[in-house]
Amino acid sequence: MDAPRGAEGTACARIPGLGLTVAVETGAGASTSIPDSEFAAAGAEIAADPATALTGAGVMFSVQAPLPAELALIPRGALLVCTAGAFADADLVPALAAAGIDTAAMELLPRITRAQSMDVLSSQANLAGYRAVIEGAYAFQRGFPMMMTAAGTVPPARVFVIGAGVAGLQAIATARRLGAIVSATDVRPAAKEEIKSLGATFVGVEDEETAGQTGAYAREMSEAFRQKQADLMATTVAKNDMVICTALVMGRRAPTIVTKAMVASMRPGSVIVDLASDAGGNCEATIPGERTEVNGVTILGYHNWPSRIPVAASSLYAKNLLTFITTFWDKAANAPALPETDDIIKGVMLTRGGAIVHPSFLPSQAA
Repeated sequence: MDAPRGAEGTACARIPGLGLTVAVETGAGASTSIPDSEFAAAGAEIAADPATALTGAGVMFSVQAPLPAELALIPRGALLVCTAGAFADADLVPALAAAGIDTAAMELLPRITRAQSMDVLSSQANLAGYRAVIEGAYAFQRGFPMMMTAAGTVPPARVFVIGAGVAGLQAIATARRLGAIVSATDVRPAAKEEIKSLGATFVGVEDEETAGQTGAYAREMSEAFRQKQADLMATTVAKNDMVICTALVMGRRAPTIVTKAMVASMRPGSVIVDLASDAGGNCEATIPGERTEVNGVTILGYHNWPSRIPVAASSLYAKNLLTFITTFWDKAANAPALPETDDIIKGVMLTRGGAIVHPSFLPSQAA
């Protein structure tokens, strides 16, 4: 079993109980403050390179999908457990099937009670929402709380959060703790009360279309709704010092909500934090992976936001993966037991036995 790109070493201590040995590439925990010695103390073998770590591997844990060069090193028939990001890479799923790798894409985990402890999107989005505010506050050149001094009063920052899922709610809570005046929006009616419960003001279009938004994920909205939302956003964005974008639609490019014209309406010194950057971004001016400045407005479009708080992200991610593998492990067979009728397995499996099995990626669906 391989654990590249920062998966938490403490999980290694429990995996041998399944009858497995653990191989970790040297330096895998460097960015998460886990030296090789801690992996070794937990029972892992330290491999000098990826090829050595993957020799004979039956299961591979990874944060993201392996690069093509790494894919060629994974033994045929092995189980890969990762956040694949398959919707953003049309070539990935066919390549995994051709390589004969059984792939569990953890971001596709169904939102059911039994799967909560395996839910990588929730654990990582929670951290991303927190980090978004911290990074935004660092880039913001004025204070967050109101500060009264003999020399005058510093007004509180105004923060607007777009999307009130796990990341957005944590961003609201963190910005409030720092003393900002916070408002937020979401297309799901249920989010209104959650926003208000955290002390923020709800901003949003409320109509028959939003009333039909149920479930954990937002669905794509009509053109008419998007126009009404755009009019409201134009007014709201201009009034705020910081905009934190978290709106995602599962399996699609992130919706563009903050236009370039809206960016131009913000005061110089304002900040936009785009957590949707990996899916194209909610802000039209975002350049994924970069920090940029447009008319004096700083736009943070970094990739992989949870990686910016790596120790906590790695620890929670490792627990998610450990729960998954222990739930679906057959000790008698010393192999994963992945029943095709199980709702979790049906949700996460991309490829199996050299074939594409997830309905969203079958050739007839991709055409």
